Amino acid sequence: MAADLQAKYQKLAQEYSKLRAQNQVLKKAVVDEQGHGTSLKEELQMKDQSVRKLQQEMDSLTFRNQQLAKRVALLQEELVTTEAKVKKSKKGADSPAQMNQQRQSVFDEDLQNKIEENERLHKQVQEAQERHKQIETELRERLVVLERDAVQHHDVVDGLKQKYMDANEKLQNDKANLEVKSHSLEREAKDCRLRAEECQQQLKNVHADLSRRLDQSTNIIQEKLPFNDTRLAEYYTLDVPIHDRRHQLKARDVSGQAVAFCQDLVGALLNFHTYTEQRIQIYPIDSATDVISPLNQKFSEYLHENASYVRPLEEGMLHLFESITEESVTTLETVVKLKPFSEVFTSYVCFLKKILPYQLKSLEEEYEHSLCTVNLQARNMELQSDMQKVTAIFEKLQVYISLLALPSTNPEMLLQTNYNVVFTQLAACLHSLHDVMKDISKHYSQKVSLEQEQPTITQKLKTTNDCILSSIVALSNVTGKICTFFSNNLDFFTAPSMYSSKKGMGVIDPLSAECMLENKKKAAAYIKSLKKSCPESVPYDEALANRKAILSSTESREGLSQQVQQSQEKITKLEQEKEHWMLEAQLAKIKLEKENQRINDLENQYRLTHSGQMPSIDSAQANGSNSTIEDLDCVEKDSKEPVRSTSLVGMLSTYMNDNEIPDEESREHLIKSHYMMRVADLTSQLQIADSKSVHFHAECRALAKRLALAERSREMLSEELKVANHNIVRLQDELTTTKRSYEDQLSMMSDHLCSMNETLSKQREEIDSLRMGTKGNAKKNRSR
Repeated sequence: MAADLQAKYQKLAQEYSKLRAQNQVLKKAVVDEQGHGTSLKEELQMKDQSVRKLQQEMDSLTFRNQQLAKRVALLQEELVTTEAKVKKSKKGADSPAQMNQQRQSVFDEDLQNKIEENERLHKQVQEAQERHKQIETELRERLVVLERDAVQHHDVVDGLKQKYMDANEKLQNDKANLEVKSHSLEREAKDCRLRAEECQQQLKNVHADLSRRLDQSTNIIQEKLPFNDTRLAEYYTLDVPIHDRRHQLKARDVSGQAVAFCQDLVGALLNFHTYTEQRIQIYPIDSATDVISPLNQKFSEYLHENASYVRPLEEGMLHLFESITEESVTTLETVVKLKPFSEVFTSYVCFLKKILPYQLKSLEEEYEHSLCTVNLQARNMELQSDMQKVTAIFEKLQVYISLLALPSTNPEMLLQTNYNVVFTQLAACLHSLHDVMKDISKHYSQKVSLEQEQPTITQKLKTTNDCILSSIVALSNVTGKICTFFSNNLDFFTAPSMYSSKKGMGVIDPLSAECMLENKKKAAAYIKSLKKSCPESVPYDEALANRKAILSSTESREGLSQQVQQSQEKITKLEQEKEHWMLEAQLAKIKLEKENQRINDLENQYRLTHSGQMPSIDSAQANGSNSTIEDLDCVEKDSKEPVRSTSLVGMLSTYMNDNEIPDEESREHLIKSHYMMRVADLTSQLQIADSKSVHFHAECRALAKRLALAERSREMLSEELKVANHNIVRLQDELTTTKRSYEDQLSMMSDHLCSMNETLSKQREEIDSLRMGTKGNAKKNRSR
């Protein structure tokens, strides 16, 4: 609604500006016409004054003419009388005649002067009349023109008056419409105010909810999340990306086709270089009959090494194909095997640049031969230019392949936005290579046909030429297939990968890509280990039957838990007692073995004493027996006295005889073996604890992911909250601006209507004054 009102207001403002401009023009035209009318009035008044002056002069001249006519009549009468008197007095004296004659001469002179003056006055009167008639005609014509202009101005004024009346009516209608619109806008403003209040209330609720969620999320982040890996691109690149199996299968298929084409290209290049070497040995000088030139000999040595430069191309492509699997992520950053292929291709290009001068000089030697015709020379020159083009195109290919290998080693050297340009230029280079190969095939076939026309050609040369031509045709075919293959898959090469288009991904470091692939393998292995067969579900009837037992068991769960705790405590105590008695049993066993050994020794000694032996021995044995008997007596006396022995393990109290030597080492060995068994048990328990910790770690990671999702949702909600706040503020601003603009418009329209009414009243007064002036002038002109 606000947009429609704004558009209508703009249209109304445009119409008002147009009317205002037209009004200014009409005002200017009316003012000009008024000035022109006043100037015409002044000029008309001046003309009237001049006409009045001329009329007055004419009246004075007519009056003087009448006086002169009367005077002439009187003089004529006097002349007649004087003539009569003269005739009567002819007979008089001479003196009166002379006097009359003198008088007559005076009268004649006077009459002549009067006649001349009368003629001059008549001429002046006639000129004044002619001038008056001319001025009168001019003024009449001017009056006709002025009347016509006045009629036209009157029509213009009437049109302007009608136009202003129409404009006034239109403005009044617009004013009424605007008033209606202003009332509707006021109602809408009230509705908007109510909606804004509701939005503010909702905003407060949303703000409170979001602040609560924010506090919860911040607490969870601070307590549970060790670090946020999405903030740094170096950490984020280590995350496992979404696996696009179709993309990987397509990459595998494309790399397999590229391997096949590379094998064909390698075979064709090997044949071409080998047969070229064979041709050098035959033509223009056969090495079997004569010594070839040093240049061709050197060229042949270089061509003999072609396999060491061409074969690695196939091996590098095979390694590249093997590195692209269904489980890997194939991008320019992860294809690390592209760098060795680029190096091998660079070495082959260096080989081509090395043999190019020798190849050109060899062709020059061919057309310098005596049997070389002009057409053959032309073909050789064309082949020279073709070989130069081939080397240049291979250099371009080497540059583009090295550029594509840069992201896997140094990604800052090639931006991701330039990948499409490099692939497009590489496709164009492959097309150029195919075109050049077709030209070489065409020119070489013409050269072979010209050479076969020579009478001195040998069968060996013919066979070699056919082999070279077939290898060139094979090169042309395989380059055509390669350029077609690359053009068909150009969209796949230039399409952005899923991994590089993830959020927060910038330039992918190759080491990060390698770590990412390792993480992907670990994740796949972990997911595979989690895949377990689902246990068989319990039938529904059986579950209903066991439901009562489950409900009854839940009631005694607390008692069972207490019993379990008590039984666990008893088990721990029994285990401690068991370990103690096991140790006592081992010590008693050791003691028993020692006693048995001692008894055996005593029995042996006793036997020896009763047997028939030498007296010295008998005396010694008797002494020994006496000592043993004394020892036994001492043991019987002191058998109840405890003996304490200390060792590295601890201290142990035992009851020993005087003649018994404690074997501490064996005791320590047994104690160590016992504790080793304890250590083994503890290690098993530690392994169980480790498995539990791994499980808890996985749960923590899942919680961290859920926390990240919650954080993301919180950010989205905060963004929506900001947008809602912004919309509310914008709506409030628009509401205030629309209210202010409509108030200003109403005030301006009211002022404009007042000014238009004033101008219309002034124009009416001016039109009436002009009408009155034109009517008065018309009456005056008619009266004259």
